Amino acid sequence: MSHSELKTLLEHVADTRELVLDAAAPPAGELHAAWHAARREAGAAYEAWCRRGGREAYLVYRAAADRADAAQDMLVAPLVSA
Repeated sequence: MSHSELKTLLEHVADTRELVLDAAAPPAGELHAAWHAARREAGAAYEAWCRRGGREAYLVYRAAADRADAAQDMLVAPLVSA
């Protein structure tokens, strides 16, 4: 499956607002697990972008990094709002 075919397919998937947790993430709470999984995904996407370069690989990395940032924001929200 090409990148453009995958992108087209994913654009038609409804957002169920569900968390998908990585089984390799440490069991320290759902938010921590979500952040840990997103951070690992962003790291892998960054490495892939560094290896092959290109616009598509960069966009995949940025999307993963944005998810990791959002998860981190949710993780620390109780600490900064106190």
